[in-house]
Amino acid sequence: MSKVAYQRPQPIGMMPDVFLSGGLSLDGDERDWVPQSDDVSFKPLILSVSQGYYVNILRVRASGVLSRHRHSGPVHAFTLRGSWHYLEHDWVAQAGDYAFEPPGETHTLVVPEGVDEMATLFHVTGGYTYVDPYGTAVGYEDVFTKLENVRKHYERIGLGADYANRLVR
Repeated sequence: MSKVAYQRPQPIGMMPDVFLSGGLSLDGDERDWVPQSDDVSFKPLILSVSQGYYVNILRVRASGVLSRHRHSGPVHAFTLRGSWHYLEHDWVAQAGDYAFEPPGETHTLVVPEGVDEMATLFHVTGGYTYVDPYGTAVGYEDVFTKLENVRKHYERIGLGADYANRLVR
């Protein structure tokens, strides 16, 4: 009986799985990467508009300060390549490291000199408020702005905006 698949219907209204072959591939199809600037892009893995979170791989191909932001929800980060740190902390995340960022924390993301590429998987619940050094809001990002950027990217490269729907739950 242990090798018999579940025989009953799944719950009514249950969302389908998201499965991405090569989801953690950093060197695969370049079309998977949504540009945010010349040196920064992200690869969306899931965009959960129903629960207010997203999972993506952030890729940075230049050293320097990336952003200063405050979290409204928890963030889990798994460093896959390169290294990064926050000006407000004394640790440096290297490939294979995990970091938990609590709701309410504000920090400044830096990719150190000599790092050609940083790639980190982020699971973000809620959003970011981008702030100046004194906490004045200068912008924001959440699952809805991410989805908008993903849809525009897929449309621009010829896959069509609806290609993003495979990632939306």
